[in-house]
Parts: sequence; structure tokens; C-alpha cells
Amino acid sequence: MIRWFAALLPLVCAAQSIRMEGGAFRVEGWQPGPEPSGGWATLFRVYAGSGDVPPIAGAYSVENGALTFRPRYPLGAGMKVRAVFDSRETAFELPKAAPPAATTRVRQVYPSTDVLPENQLKLYIYFTAPMQTGEAWSRIHLLDEAGKPVDLPFLEVDQELWNRDQTRLTVLFDPGRIKRGVLPLNEVGPSIENGKRYTLVVDREWLDSRGAPLLAPHRKEFRVGPADRTPIDTANWRITAPRAGTSDPLVIVFPEPLDYAMLQHAIEVRGVTGKVDVQKGETEWRFTPDQPWKSGAHEIVVPTNLEDLAGNKVGRPFDVDVFEKVTRTLERETVSLTFRTRLQ
Repeated sequence: MIRWFAALLPLVCAAQSIRMEGGAFRVEGWQPGPEPSGGWATLFRVYAGSGDVPPIAGAYSVENGALTFRPRYPLGAGMKVRAVFDSRETAFELPKAAPPAATTRVRQVYPSTDVLPENQLKLYIYFTAPMQTGEAWSRIHLLDEAGKPVDLPFLEVDQELWNRDQTRLTVLFDPGRIKRGVLPLNEVGPSIENGKRYTLVVDREWLDSRGAPLLAPHRKEFRVGPADRTPIDTANWRITAPRAGTSDPLVIVFPEPLDYAMLQHAIEVRGVTGKVDVQKGETEWRFTPDQPWKSGAHEIVVPTNLEDLAGNKVGRPFDVDVFEKVTRTLERETVSLTFRTRLQ
């Protein structure tokens, strides 16, 4: 035992410094000797945090005369650690990672039109990159003409309505302030009122999935028109047929804007694949086929759950006044329209 302490004494007394470099911790300025029977961990330990915590797991070696400890797992940026060689302790703080650059922005808010019906059902906010969830209701604001926040205009559900890659958020206006004959609409009034102007504001401080704020805040100004409670009628759609043998787009023009997100996938041309493009304030749907059009008749399939801005569907309004009688229902799940390709 005396011999072991005699061998150890030069190691302890000669220790001069503990350094952290490249993720490793080194004891420098000591005279290397035989490894203690209990291992180098009996002399040199590294701890994460303070208090009675176990030492960090890792591997020891003697490199160029320095007792070296390499953690088994990389230490996190900004972490505070302390290295103890016998009774000598040195504290370290790992450099904090540079904050990610702000590159994400609001790509578009839909409806893109600047006139919305008083019973507008929803908004879509598209971002250029995935966003963090759980912040929507503290980062989205609706301001009135005087710049004052509108009180609870949206349905603030705990489970935010994101698409799969978290680049599109669906924001619902409170349905209780849209449907006629229900208490919130009768007592509080609609979230937005006919004849008035509003501004939707998205805060710059909203963080994307990398933890960076938006590149800039986003504002969408719009005015409000009368409520729309008229069902969608496909008989009022104007179809421009493409020429046979070409990849010209099939164009459908609607008399009013329809739901942007639904238009991306709802309408189909039976037996034909292609790409959809929605233009002109969501009043024009363009379909470009992957292969040139064949001559003859083609069928356009429209689901009856397709919605306009107020949530009215094909053949069915979003709400029915309690004093009105339902005189017409549409039981089919789809309706079909036909067109013939034009000759060259």
C-alpha cells in the first residue's frame, strides 16, 4: 500500500492543468506512471452538471504524456461540465451552437382573394419549411380596422390542424359564430363582419422546426362581403376542353373561389393522370395530362364534399336556418361532368 501511494504521489503533485479540446479532456503536466489497480477513473472523472451525479461514461488513454478522457457520447452544446483530477477541479462550458439562420417564411395565405364572405369557414397558412407545433394561437392574430385584436375569432383546438410535413396549417373560424340560430352568433356576433376590413398577422417570432424564427412577419389584409349560403352548382362551371393529341390543359372556371387545398386533389379526370394548377384567386382549375389527350369524350369526377369559402358543398349549404325548410338534398357522393377534346 505504501509503495502504491509513493508511486501515485508524483502524479498528483505534478498535475498542472486540465484542458478540454476536441471533445476530450486532458490532464497535462504530470509524470505518467502505471495505471492504478482501480483504473484511471479512480484519479480522473468528468461530471455533467452539479450535485451528486455519476461521472460521464467514456474511455481513458495516455496520449503524448497526457492522461486523456473521451466521453462515450458527444456532449451537448452549451452543457456545463466539471473535470476532477484527484482533488483538483476545473469547470467547463461547452460552446453554444450558433442559432440557425432565419430562412423560413409564409409562402401564401389562402384564400388568396382580398374579399371574404362574412361566414368564411377557414384559412390555410402555407410555410416554405416545416414549423414547430403548439404555438399557433399565440402567433396568429386577427386585427380589426383600428388595429385592435378581434376576440377569439378562431376555433383554438389543442390538436393543431397541420399537414403531414407541417408546412400547412388550417385555421378554422369559430363555427359557432358562423351557423345561424346558435348561441355564439346570436350573442357575440360573427368573427368578421360584412363591410369591414381586417388584417391577419403571423408573428416573426414563430419558430420553424430548426428553432429559427420566420424571416419576416406576414400580413394579409382583406375586406368582408355578405355571407354566402348558396350551394355549389357545377352547372355554372365553364369548361374549356383541350385539343386532342396535345398536352394542353383542361380548364374549369368557377363563378366563385373554391377551397384551395381541396382543389389540389378533389377533382379528377377519370382514367387520366396529370398535374393540377389552381389560379386566379381559386376561381380557375387547370389540369395538364402526363400524356397527350386522346380524342373523344372524357369524364370529370367532382366529389360532393368539395367546398367554397364558406363551407358550402356541391348541392348542400354549410348551414340551414332553423326557420328554413330543407327542400333539396344531394345523396350522391360524386357528380360527373363530360367534355370532348377538340380537333386539331
